[in-house]
Amino acid sequence: MQRIQAMEEDMASDKVKDIYQEVRSNLGTVPNMIKTMANAPVVAEAYLNFWNLLGQGVLSEPLKEQIALHVSESNGCSYCVSVHCALSKGAGLRDEEVRDGRLGQSPDGKTHTALHFAGRILETRGAVTTEEITEMSNAGFTDEEITEIIALVVFTIFSNYFNNVVGTINDFPKAAELALN
Repeated sequence: MQRIQAMEEDMASDKVKDIYQEVRSNLGTVPNMIKTMANAPVVAEAYLNFWNLLGQGVLSEPLKEQIALHVSESNGCSYCVSVHCALSKGAGLRDEEVRDGRLGQSPDGKTHTALHFAGRILETRGAVTTEEITEMSNAGFTDEEITEIIALVVFTIFSNYFNNVVGTINDFPKAAELALN
């Protein structure tokens, strides 16, 4: 049950309508999460600004999606898992890569290291060790990439917590249950 109602466009202020138009032009739709965030236009705008800025970073789209999948799965956010399963297809991830992202693993050593690091950020609430940062550097990640991964994890946590708190109704294809075989 959605605990805070989504704001439909006919009830939205001009500022919110502008936000909806921006989202619609990028995604083809306005997801329920954005409509719910729009109850506080500053939250919806901040979310979109953060998303757009992360999109200009150096991390590849497939890696960003795998990290978002892992964080969302770890936080039990079925809405975000569904969103990122859908977005992962557009980022070129195969079904097994989507599954691996959700599990926080990858046969590719560098991707696996990034997913493990994202998981450690979650587990330690950001109190990772110097050795874990060194592992990222040794795997070939630059300080810029490590910084973006930290930001992406925090951004995804915000999305997860928001949707878990408000009970956002899923308007994306529901992600399949995670097969652990």
